[in-house]
Amino acid sequence: MRPARALIDLAALRHNYRFARELGGRKALAVVKADAYGHGAVRCAQALEGEADGFGVACIEEALELREAGIRAPILLLEGFFEADELALIDAHDLWCVVQAEWQIDAIERARPSKPFTLWLKLDSGMHRLGLAAADYRASLQRLQAMPQVREVVAMTHFARADELDCERTDEQRALFHQVCDELRLATSLGNSPALLGWPSAQGEWARPGLMLYGATPFAAPHPVADRLQPVMTVTSKVIGVRELAAGEPIGYGARFVTRRPSRIGVVAMGYADGYPQFAPNGTPVSIDGRPGELVGRVSMDMLTVDLTDHPAAGLGSRVELWGGQVPVGELAAHSEGSAYQLLCGLKRVPRSYVGE
Repeated sequence: MRPARALIDLAALRHNYRFARELGGRKALAVVKADAYGHGAVRCAQALEGEADGFGVACIEEALELREAGIRAPILLLEGFFEADELALIDAHDLWCVVQAEWQIDAIERARPSKPFTLWLKLDSGMHRLGLAAADYRASLQRLQAMPQVREVVAMTHFARADELDCERTDEQRALFHQVCDELRLATSLGNSPALLGWPSAQGEWARPGLMLYGATPFAAPHPVADRLQPVMTVTSKVIGVRELAAGEPIGYGARFVTRRPSRIGVVAMGYADGYPQFAPNGTPVSIDGRPGELVGRVSMDMLTVDLTDHPAAGLGSRVELWGGQVPVGELAAHSEGSAYQLLCGLKRVPRSYVGE
């Protein structure tokens, strides 16, 4: 069997959820969209259901997967519904739903659910992706509150630059949100992962931790709060070949790396088809049998190469950590000019196994 594996630590996931709820101060909606950022939505939701206040998913397909697996906690559709006929499924499966446009309000008004909906009304406070303009927000809220189809409305917004701790945009968005919503007497939701970790004043009754649940920092530099997160995913493989090369020998496609000394090069069963960054540069950190090591040469579709010269005990079968507890996913992302979001969500064809049930 190909030795590439991803180990998911569910105890670390629970630690990070509890930490997020502590930072948010009240309730936390665990965001498990995109298959729980590549960690396995069903297994992660099952691990959290005993204590999570609810879950967030992108779309109804993701919500139905959780319901079919027996998850009974509240589930919020973060992108709302895309077609009016989805309201029947939202009703049947007791889902919560984000509302971000007038046409959705029109559809809710026409619906005849078996029980009233719980809705999260999204304000576009400056992200300019989804959400109602500030000038339209109160009138839309009043429409919803007047409908018998609606049980409760939560006010929400989403920060565009909370991962930039020196940027004023988060304070501007927070100020607009409070200007519009403070007198409305609604439960509120502002804090995504970077806001929870870096902006204590930008919180509401409901936090929405996503990336931080999985132990990855959203910040480019070390941060004393984010440093308390525990990595959930550890991606490993093994050395499947060893080459002894003289100085001056090129390695891999394009001869991007040329040995500067007599070298031992290990070939590892992991490549860009698995989700490892294709253009990770020479020197990108790995861990070889628990010791710091380096990538050399261009990453191939199914393999990459590491320098074993200073690892005399390493060889065929040596364990190589690509990211995890010894190589933080954010560190790999920084070297490869990518993001932790992209790496975690993009891990493919690598079997997952779970500990910490």
